[in-house]
Amino acid sequence: MSSSSVTQPRVVSVVGATAAGKSDLAVALARTLGGEVINTDSMQLYRGMDIGTAKLTPAERGGIPHHLMDIWDVTEAASVAEYQRLARAEMDRLLAEGRTPVLVGGSGLYVRAAIDEMEFPGTDPAVRARLEAECEQLGSGALHRRLAELDPAAAAAILPSNGRRVVRALEVIEITGRPFTASLPTNTAVYDTVQIGVQVERPELDRRIELRVDRMWEDGLLAEVRALEAQGLRDGLTASRALGYQQVLAHFAGDCTEPEAKAETVRATRRFARRQESWFRRDDRIHWLARPAGADPTELLGRALELIDRQI
Repeated sequence: MSSSSVTQPRVVSVVGATAAGKSDLAVALARTLGGEVINTDSMQLYRGMDIGTAKLTPAERGGIPHHLMDIWDVTEAASVAEYQRLARAEMDRLLAEGRTPVLVGGSGLYVRAAIDEMEFPGTDPAVRARLEAECEQLGSGALHRRLAELDPAAAAAILPSNGRRVVRALEVIEITGRPFTASLPTNTAVYDTVQIGVQVERPELDRRIELRVDRMWEDGLLAEVRALEAQGLRDGLTASRALGYQQVLAHFAGDCTEPEAKAETVRATRRFARRQESWFRRDDRIHWLARPAGADPTELLGRALELIDRQI
């Protein structure tokens, strides 16, 4: 399908599991629609985290401007509220210029924060400090059980091991008097958006993940992590938990061998990909396009453009 046959929508969002091939499709869509790419991958927001997050190189971006990459130091904690502000500023600017914002990434909460109604309750440092101390003393599991009593839906959505999110949920409940789930995104869109999901069958996706991890090691992930460690990566509440980086840091600390770190990166990435698929499958606004093994990328682009054309 030629670009002239497609009426530009307000926003296009490309989602799916890691290693599914979202980034290449987003670049092709932006080029065809006369748009620019906005990152919705929470870890690609960090400066210097290039190899482990599979950022496209300048050459791979093909001259298409990419926004909201490399904006935070690795010592900064992620802020979805700040991301929302920045993403919407970029989207509004592009729309005002008559250009198509093409969002791409696998961080579901960031995608929803960009395009859907989503408010962020404030914080109370005293409440947060007290809950963090309790989490340190009692363990995240104990606080998760408390959350399950106060807000079962929130507890079901947050892993018991994710102490930071459990603390945040309890903090919101305490300072607002409302369930944490009341602050989660709704399916009410702020922007007219065509959402495209790239679907890869699980055996093929597992293979692609293993190949990606092999390439990360070949491209120098260990050296990248060592350099970021000197910049405070271990102290970063968010960045230090990124896939690959967490495992390499454990290797550097002597907790595992390098082969064990690599194997665990593959296993953890596969688990993460399944959680991504589960998250996105709950949103029935996403139109899924199958990407068979060995498929011609131009064929996937053609189907995406046809889908966009039908949704106008």
